[in-house]
Amino acid sequence: MKQQGPDNRPFLFSVYFKENKNMSKSYTIEEIKSIEIKWQNFWAEKKIFAADNNSTKKKYYVLEMYPYPSGKLHMGHVRNYTIGDVIARFRRMQGYNVLYPMGFDSFGLPAENAAIKNNSSPRDWTNKRMDDMVAQMKQMGLSYDWSRFLFSHDPDYYKWNQWIFIQMFKKGLVYKKKSLVNWDPVDQTVLANEQVIDGKGWRSGAEVEKKEIEQWFIKITAFVEDLLNDLDGLDDWPEQVKTMQRNWIGKSEGTIIRFDVVDENGNKIDELETFTTRADTVFGIEYVVLAAEHPKCKKWIHGKAFETEVADFIKSVEKQSLVERLGEGKDKNGKFLGVYAVNPVNGRKVPIWVADYVLMDYGTGAVMAVPAHDQRDFLFAKKYQLPVSVVIKSADKASLLADELKEAFVEEGVLVNSAQFDGTNSAKAIAAIAQWMEEKGFGCRTTTYRLKDWLISRQRYWGTPIPIYYDENNDPQPIAEDQLPVILPDDIEFGRGNPLETSESFKFYTDPNTGKKYRRETDTMDTFFDSSWYYMRYTDLNTKQIFDKDVCNYWMPVDQYIGGIEHAILHLLYSRFFTKFLKSIGMINYSEPFKRLLTQGMVLLDGEVMSKSKGNVVDPDEMIQKYGTDALRLFILFAAPPKDQLEWNDKAIEGSWRFLNRIWNFTEQYNPDFKEDVDLASLSAADKDMERERAATIKKVTEDLISYKFNTAISSLMILMNNVDKYLAGEQTPVKGSVINRLIRTVIQLLSPMTPHVCEELWQNIGSPQESIVHALWPEFDEAALKQDTVQIVVQVNGKLRGKFDVPAEISEDDLKEIVLADDSIQKFIQNKPIRKFIYIKGKLANVVV
Repeated sequence: MKQQGPDNRPFLFSVYFKENKNMSKSYTIEEIKSIEIKWQNFWAEKKIFAADNNSTKKKYYVLEMYPYPSGKLHMGHVRNYTIGDVIARFRRMQGYNVLYPMGFDSFGLPAENAAIKNNSSPRDWTNKRMDDMVAQMKQMGLSYDWSRFLFSHDPDYYKWNQWIFIQMFKKGLVYKKKSLVNWDPVDQTVLANEQVIDGKGWRSGAEVEKKEIEQWFIKITAFVEDLLNDLDGLDDWPEQVKTMQRNWIGKSEGTIIRFDVVDENGNKIDELETFTTRADTVFGIEYVVLAAEHPKCKKWIHGKAFETEVADFIKSVEKQSLVERLGEGKDKNGKFLGVYAVNPVNGRKVPIWVADYVLMDYGTGAVMAVPAHDQRDFLFAKKYQLPVSVVIKSADKASLLADELKEAFVEEGVLVNSAQFDGTNSAKAIAAIAQWMEEKGFGCRTTTYRLKDWLISRQRYWGTPIPIYYDENNDPQPIAEDQLPVILPDDIEFGRGNPLETSESFKFYTDPNTGKKYRRETDTMDTFFDSSWYYMRYTDLNTKQIFDKDVCNYWMPVDQYIGGIEHAILHLLYSRFFTKFLKSIGMINYSEPFKRLLTQGMVLLDGEVMSKSKGNVVDPDEMIQKYGTDALRLFILFAAPPKDQLEWNDKAIEGSWRFLNRIWNFTEQYNPDFKEDVDLASLSAADKDMERERAATIKKVTEDLISYKFNTAISSLMILMNNVDKYLAGEQTPVKGSVINRLIRTVIQLLSPMTPHVCEELWQNIGSPQESIVHALWPEFDEAALKQDTVQIVVQVNGKLRGKFDVPAEISEDDLKEIVLADDSIQKFIQNKPIRKFIYIKGKLANVVV
């Protein structure tokens, strides 16, 4: 009997037993589509995947990172969501109460840009893309609890963004200060970094300026030690991610050094502080260097002949990205500011420069430069012909002269040219000199962090309005909580300035108690705010409160969180901060939001990341139309372990389709006349071997799904099917039909988390009692079935294969040796030579060394 597959490829049925008249005889692409639609509708109508907030079962919370509604799923999405779906389906069958929700991080700049470009509403643009993506997700058979669907631009959601902001405000964790922004002088608006292209505004083309404006900040640094220390308890997070977070937090223990700033004649005109972790090198300071953003740069050059030259340099540096400023091997550039710093440890006057390789967000934005012992300082000093003074030498060298240096000496050594500290080990000198400076009053030991407070102000429309108004004294006050949400208005104009300032209905707030009118805050929140707590809202979409505490504490923390490594820092850090804040005000009882983290690899084509610009995108819809959803899912899971990059392969997805067709054909051998209960003791050797293979596959697939080795789980099923073919072609036994039925049921169950549509259909076809395979418990195995009565031992003589012996599984080495050496076929290779060794690897191999 022939069957037609995609592109009319034929497949042959092999019918070994009585045909089941109730089962279909085809697995064509047309039937695939019919089956998928049938079961997707069934899942939706029956609400099969709805989680129960009142269940007594053990909970399991699976979640992928909050996606932006870009409008169309790409293969990266497909991989991410397929992984999550397999985990959710597997845990349901293990008896867990599973929460697996979905929603959209739907505020953001792309929608606003599209609205400006197309003269449309960001809301309409976003809603259309959400609808498209939801349809694709349902087509993928993803087992989300759609009753918990949420999205950031829903007022019922962002109301609670505003509520959290107000709680932070009350606790003194929210404040306003001036901060530099990218300013488009033509459009009169603030630009995000991604809207600045080659130093120009993306829309107007105007040269972008740096401008200081008042902006809102959240004091994330109040929780910095908890954020750092609690990383140690995240045992199921990738070490790479934890390292990235530690580096971002950037804890440094060092010394603040106070310098007098003097003019050319030595007259004191100001003071300056620098931070260093290398107090052992302070006697070698040859210049001090400031970040371009440091406010004292412009102050000190004011009125000087070179003011314009230096100011232009500062502007050019401010336009550069971090990569441009800090790139490996990049030339370091700077300008002398015309003033000097007096080194407090030796009274030397050294020049103060501004340079592109110093950042304002590290330490104080001012760095003491020691060219002999820091490579960046060394290169800068050589370029601008600044002096180099050696203050550390190797312990095994009599001296080290500056002229000898081809690069900075950065190894541990002993101090020289360092007054009373000469001869001190450099590592020990760090603490000794820091203490000495502290005692002298021109330094103090301190701890600094790279982590800065979180700037959340956005001068854009499509985001959560900040719930603040300004009183008669222009002091910020929170909107009353019973007045939330502060709704985004529709009467806005795009094009110039902050869109919310164009709304007459929005920009003034009327106090409901006094009737007084006040100016309203027109900034919106950074969209990272939206995605920093959404996983808690999924637990309980109660519109009267942010969530039910008991329900949230039942579900949280998320047992498995899944997303790309690109979110390893900001999103995860902000989510951890929100969790710690909400715990501090008594809302929750846990300290970390995500128990286990999986960062999946990217999908590549010919070794490159798929992207529209490169023209190498594989459309998931096309693959589904050609092969079906289950074949695509199977390929995604089989092609590579989740953490690795996945190389797209057209032939491999065809192989996945072939394997599913093979499973379909095999299940046609199910015969309801045969009972599935079997007595192991009554089985033939062949039956026992097949039962052992079935039990071993259950064990292996279960272990692989728990450890997310989906590719090897599928491989185990393929190996099982190869052994099934051999078994089917073997001798007939009285219980062979029962063994086959058990195999069919097991294969369907083990494969169902990965290929749910076809497995639901096959589960129904074999007459299973449950209405959905989702309600069937995960198969168990009999440990006794794993035990072998006999094993085949390969026997070698001097490493060469000379025979195979079927022996009892628990045979001792001495008994095996006796059997092997008594065998004539082995003796002819020994030829009466003395036996030097008999090596036995239990259950597998014996080697006779003569």
